[in-house]
Amino acid sequence: MSYEAAGVSLAKAEEIVERLRTAVASTHTRGASGSFGGFAGLYALDEKRLLAASTDSVGTKLVLQRASGHLRWGGMDVTAHCINDVLTCGAEPLFFLDYVAANKIELELVTELVEGAAEVCRDSSCVLLGGETAELPGIYAEGELDFAGTCIGLVERERLIDGPSSCKPGDVVLGLRSAGLHANGFTLVRSLIGSAGYDADLLLPPTLCYLDDVRRLRERADVHALAHITGGGIPGNLARVLPPGVGARIETGSWQRGAVYDWISEKGVSEEEQRRVFNLGIGYCVVIPEADVSPDDLVIGRLEQGAEGVQFT
Repeated sequence: MSYEAAGVSLAKAEEIVERLRTAVASTHTRGASGSFGGFAGLYALDEKRLLAASTDSVGTKLVLQRASGHLRWGGMDVTAHCINDVLTCGAEPLFFLDYVAANKIELELVTELVEGAAEVCRDSSCVLLGGETAELPGIYAEGELDFAGTCIGLVERERLIDGPSSCKPGDVVLGLRSAGLHANGFTLVRSLIGSAGYDADLLLPPTLCYLDDVRRLRERADVHALAHITGGGIPGNLARVLPPGVGARIETGSWQRGAVYDWISEKGVSEEEQRRVFNLGIGYCVVIPEADVSPDDLVIGRLEQGAEGVQFT
């Protein structure tokens, strides 16, 4: 049982990013900052401040949320996901925009989605500024619905978090626990379910927003890097914030994954595939100096000179 066999290729996603790199670079003006492919794009407002932006969707998790009557969770998913992305560079969320598209718009369903998004926005002091609702019968099949969003944040240049320029060998990796699968890997999950029933409380809890956790950490620790663990798992996402020549070793027994991963294992998904696709119970990774670790921190790994990417031990 694999993600690719279910219909999603992570390798193709990486290839697309590389193919688009030249086109994206050709649009850059003086305001463009940072490298292409980060969790959030950066744009300099002036010498002291940068905007951070991220766009994403709920993905096929929305199919299960709609069927089980949990569309509000879908609204929470995409909003928390986008806020978590802009947070990786140290930005505070300013506002959020949503996009709903369907074969035929049903008011009650759209309301559930937007109310879920609004809940996360309120908790994050992020304005739900507006959006777009579109009926597209020529694109979406009957009964289909999609929900996406964009978050814009602001960070002062002196508060910018840039992992490749800050991370050092000997730094530790903290793990912030996830609520479950969050919003990635659901094409595979749906193939595991097939025509059987499923436990929505086990599979569908919404993505956690890590804004308050990161704020508290930054008050007491020198945060070198933040990684949002989404598609690609810990290996694919933690590696994005590490400098060349520095890798991470993750201790697999240092945290409890949660019951949903027992279910996935029972369905026949290998450990290697789970590491590639899912967050394994860790929704966010934080890299800090060892001296800043507190007794309450969940330490899941360490950075090492000469290590290649992210290795599990």
